[in-house]
Amino acid sequence: MVDFRFLAAALSATALTVFADNIDEGINLPEAVVTAPAKVHNVELLPLNVSIVDSATIERSAETSLLPILVNQVPGLFVTERGFAGYGVSGGSAGAVNIRGVGQGNKVLFMIDGQPQWAGVFGHSLPDTYVANGVERVEVVKGPSSLIYGSNAMGGSINIITSRAKNDGVSGRARAMFGSFTTEKFAVATNVRRGRFGASASGQLDRSNGNRRGSDFWLANEFLQMQYSLSKNWETGANVTMSQTKANNPGTLQSPLESMWTDLQRGTASVYAKNHYGKFTGGAQGYINWGRNKVDDGHAPDAAPKDYLFNSTDYNMGFMLYETLSMWKGSDISLGLDFVHWGGHNWNTDKENPSLRSSEFREHENEVAGYVMAQQGFWGDVLSLNAGVRLQHSSQYGNEWVPQAGFIVKPGWDSSIKFSFGKGFRAPNLRELYLYAPANPDLKPEYLYNYELELRRMMLGGRLNAGIALFYIDGKNMIQTQRIDGRPKNMNTGSFKNSGVEVDATFFIDSRWSAGMNYSYLHTDRPLLSAPKNKLNVEVNFRPGDFHFTLESNTIWSLITSEEPLKKQDYSLLNLRSAYTMQGKVPVTYSLKIDNILDKHYDIIYGCPMPGVTFMGGVEIKF
Repeated sequence: MVDFRFLAAALSATALTVFADNIDEGINLPEAVVTAPAKVHNVELLPLNVSIVDSATIERSAETSLLPILVNQVPGLFVTERGFAGYGVSGGSAGAVNIRGVGQGNKVLFMIDGQPQWAGVFGHSLPDTYVANGVERVEVVKGPSSLIYGSNAMGGSINIITSRAKNDGVSGRARAMFGSFTTEKFAVATNVRRGRFGASASGQLDRSNGNRRGSDFWLANEFLQMQYSLSKNWETGANVTMSQTKANNPGTLQSPLESMWTDLQRGTASVYAKNHYGKFTGGAQGYINWGRNKVDDGHAPDAAPKDYLFNSTDYNMGFMLYETLSMWKGSDISLGLDFVHWGGHNWNTDKENPSLRSSEFREHENEVAGYVMAQQGFWGDVLSLNAGVRLQHSSQYGNEWVPQAGFIVKPGWDSSIKFSFGKGFRAPNLRELYLYAPANPDLKPEYLYNYELELRRMMLGGRLNAGIALFYIDGKNMIQTQRIDGRPKNMNTGSFKNSGVEVDATFFIDSRWSAGMNYSYLHTDRPLLSAPKNKLNVEVNFRPGDFHFTLESNTIWSLITSEEPLKKQDYSLLNLRSAYTMQGKVPVTYSLKIDNILDKHYDIIYGCPMPGVTFMGGVEIKF
């Protein structure tokens, strides 16, 4: 069935090409129309620390998942992994993302073209669905983004911007890769533009047996979007994404599992309209995410298999209205209104008689919010002041105020100073409120206050770009499970303090050589799982003619992989990427990547050994 879905995505890409060829060739794209995805705000104007990972970096990585790329490119960001392929959900899952030590419990918000992505029942992110195929860039905001996006952006936000055609015509690529553990990866993507009409389609299929017995995995992903320019001032569009995954989990070495698997089917869809009138820029977006999940929790090798399967459906739907007014020179006033309705349904089914249900649960929440943010530049934008506030109301916890303020100073074209103060929060999810023994329907949101300072400088005529960021985070009201009258109960009692420093630099040595590095140091007031104290990434690129070589070094110190028992991990990996492009009417690129060249032994989740040296090779054509 997976192959047919992937074939359908490829056929839809071909159909788009045929459709575009029949559009009136006499229609010209209005000059004022900007063919970019609908977005709530320009993150580069925020006084927050922002990292942008572009398409060239994504392509050079030869990765099909975005998460390992972000770990290498963004200081302060880390993701858990349990093996060679697949993150999964449910017990023993991986793919937990944290920024500056904040992230457990879905405190970092993922979006695709500004559309929030998270499962409605348990509130977790969906790591297996964040694929690199058809992505133009990724914007990572480190620090609370709750002013603009509300709950789940407590620790930061990651917005995946999909690619689209900018010029009339058809373009695209197709790729096939093969490697260790019988891994196969196939991808196709195409962009079409004819006058006012634009469309993109992509499909991806990944398969692997994994680096451990019982860790096989497959993923299929399909994406389709269309845009139409109504006039030089208005554009409308729609998109839909579908993904199907099945991941097997062998458990840990200490507690192995048999027959533990997750089967996920997910979809997202949205429609938008945006305007651009010079002094007025904004739009509206309506969206829906849905999922159908089935899980076998497995059993110990010496235990009897469980007689039931866990099932759940979830949804997350809403709309966003936003407008930025530029009434006088140097000013921007952004206004926004959000509404979200989210929830889900879960139950157990008997394996022998699926019509028999037990432990059934169904619930939902509603949230509505409004925000205003103002930015004013002085002296030709040498100084820009930024401040805003959000009021969010929930049917469960009532009102939550979210303030943010900061400034940007640009002494010259080659330097900038940013300072910001902001509040972030995360609303309790349905599991914490209503499910299982520790449930507490009276929980309130978690929140934190974030203070950060960033200095950035361009040197050597712009060939060297370097920055340093300092931050302090004070977290309050964290949800923790405590014993109340001898029984477990979720309570708002936790607190934490994180602080640290991040450094990054990129140096374009000459037309063939470039180098980059990023380093982050994190200090926490208590042991924190899956948040390394030190993280260093160094990359050297060499591009002689049609060849491209990249040598990466990734080093981690003091990573806590288990709290009970307390286990820490240090490791350093060396990776190589190489590619050769054979030029022609249809360029063909042959690539080879070797990870963990030194064959280091390490784990990120205690008891889940990561693979040693691995190989992936492939071919890609562009048209």
